[in-house]
Amino acid sequence: MAIRKAAADVANESEELRPSDSYVQSFARGLEVLRSFGPGAPAQTLSEAAERVGLTRAGARRILLTLQTLGYVEQDGRQFRLTPKVMELGFAYLSAQPWWHLAQPLMEELTQEIKESTSAAVLDGDQIVYVLRVPVHKIMSINLGVGSRLPAWCTSMGRVLLASLAEEERERRVLAMTLESMTPKTVTDPKKLLRTLSQVRRQGWALVSEELQLGLMSLAVPIRDRAGRAVAAINVSSRPQRQSGAEMQRRCLPALQSVAECISAMLPS
Repeated sequence: MAIRKAAADVANESEELRPSDSYVQSFARGLEVLRSFGPGAPAQTLSEAAERVGLTRAGARRILLTLQTLGYVEQDGRQFRLTPKVMELGFAYLSAQPWWHLAQPLMEELTQEIKESTSAAVLDGDQIVYVLRVPVHKIMSINLGVGSRLPAWCTSMGRVLLASLAEEERERRVLAMTLESMTPKTVTDPKKLLRTLSQVRRQGWALVSEELQLGLMSLAVPIRDRAGRAVAAINVSSRPQRQSGAEMQRRCLPALQSVAECISAMLPS
């Protein structure tokens, strides 16, 4: 019953995002244009931006010129590029969460103790967003830093945060996801993923091995606020060739949980 209700919620989502007193479509399209820039498109022409966002050329022009006037993009001939001012938008979030500055020394101590890379992330839709990373050595082909995004369904931090959601919300989100296969080991069956998330919720931690990238294994636990809500997650990353999942759990989980408890205690009431 809950799964059928979740499917109906997904089907109705498109009807909710219509111009209204509570939804400003032009503002939403401006944000879409900002998000259209990235590693695959560091610079774009009007036509390219319009095509990527699904706007007319005239619509993309109005938005890009507005962003240029505000200082968020710059123009070089026919090409538009983001300016460093865009970083203000992301760092406004981090500056509103000052306890992360207090958490960083704890993460650094954990990295030194277990000699493994550690990270912290929050959930945003079907992705996780990194808010802190302390690498000890490079084990991923992806360059990660603050603001980097990864799919939630095949990452340990993502699964911890998805598992913390109420059952109906968890099912709704999973059914709305396009579960892409990142490696041959990635779980892409929604029912299997939901069963896995239920297990993660019961045990309080998630171990994911080679579902995001071959040769990568990670272990994550939640960070909870004073009301017990999981507001973020921290993880430890390693290589399955160096240790088994059981060994990683035995060696790293107690220290990871201890740091998570310390960070949770820092959260404002």
